[in-house]
Amino acid sequence: MNAVIVIGAGEAGLRAARSLREDGFIGTITVLGQEPHLPYSRPPLSKRALTSEMAFRPLADADTLAAESIDVVLTTRVVAVDTDARVVTTNDGRVRTYTSLIFATGAIPRRLATPGADEVGVHYLRTWDDSMALKGAIIEGSRVVVIGAGFIGLELAAAASKLGASVTVIETLPRVLGRAVPEVLANEVADRHRAAGVTLRLGQTIERLSGSPNGTVVHLEGGDLVIADVVIAGIGAQPETSVAEAAGLVIDNGIAVDGFLRTSAPHVYAIGDACSFPHPLFGDRRVRLESWRNANDHGAFVSSVILGTATTHIGAVPWFWSDQYDGILQVSGMPGDAVQVVERPVERSHLLFHLAADGRLVGASSWGTNKAVSKDIRVAEMLIEARAYPDAAALANPDVNMKSLLADRLETTE
Repeated sequence: MNAVIVIGAGEAGLRAARSLREDGFIGTITVLGQEPHLPYSRPPLSKRALTSEMAFRPLADADTLAAESIDVVLTTRVVAVDTDARVVTTNDGRVRTYTSLIFATGAIPRRLATPGADEVGVHYLRTWDDSMALKGAIIEGSRVVVIGAGFIGLELAAAASKLGASVTVIETLPRVLGRAVPEVLANEVADRHRAAGVTLRLGQTIERLSGSPNGTVVHLEGGDLVIADVVIAGIGAQPETSVAEAAGLVIDNGIAVDGFLRTSAPHVYAIGDACSFPHPLFGDRRVRLESWRNANDHGAFVSSVILGTATTHIGAVPWFWSDQYDGILQVSGMPGDAVQVVERPVERSHLLFHLAADGRLVGASSWGTNKAVSKDIRVAEMLIEARAYPDAAALANPDVNMKSLLADRLETTE
């Protein structure tokens, strides 16, 4: 009987398993996860899980998984994969045979290399248990230091501020969101944090961390000290590739796959945060995307590849979002590829479109409290997917309906 094994019980891994069943796969499906919890959604961990009475809720309960004949094995770590023999060995010594293997191992937090970090008890965020540990540590009036001003760092800062903590964010780069968001939007996000009372120490390097009777001491280059009750590191994530690398798979900013999510080994696939793939919308440049949408897209797509029904390469428009305070930050496409930025006036939000040198729309981004902007971002995604060259003046004119630009594109290509 055909047997699919999925390494990783997260959003991507479960989506792959359930898609296989939905698409008609009748063999065995085993999902191996290291955590004691059934698969769950991770985006709330840095936001609502901290600031509300949100209870743990799996993506599918045990009865549902049993009805779908999906065997989710928890608290189990894969220690070896033999791609020639097509077997997976776990830490309990069990050996399982597969006909198709899917790596859905995700990404893990980058660890601080700062002297003293291991001794003072720095918090990292990846799992539900990590989030609950933070929730227990952050209390009203506590002093919280967040190291790193990327998406996760700022979401954690916003959550800690909402819980009544005194929050300081320390970032080595001269601005927040330095690698992911256009500067004008990043500055507005920074201003919103300052308005909430968060102290941003940008362009600052941490020399070491040490313990003291008054709390953890953060020693900054130049001699300044910041005292914290809670220290959280949010300095990015790295793909979890250790088992794949030991198995001999090609690694290139994650497990390297082709446009059909196939690794360098036969019958072995990789999906979600763990893999890098050539993106057809951006010159087949190899990218690795850490997002909820990418995890779900890959999970559904790999099923069609295994079942032999896939006809086109994977390549949906990248989309990222971040809730902070009352605002939402959205980034679609690859704004970093642009040479021209077009602003579209919108109430209570800032909406930007990003054009390449030849006029092609390659990105859209926004920040603000106007939820209606999401509709414009969605239309922009469709234009990016269609490789459209919209008129810059039309993009900048709020009286021009965005959908008309998409209609013009469709009429042109018919």
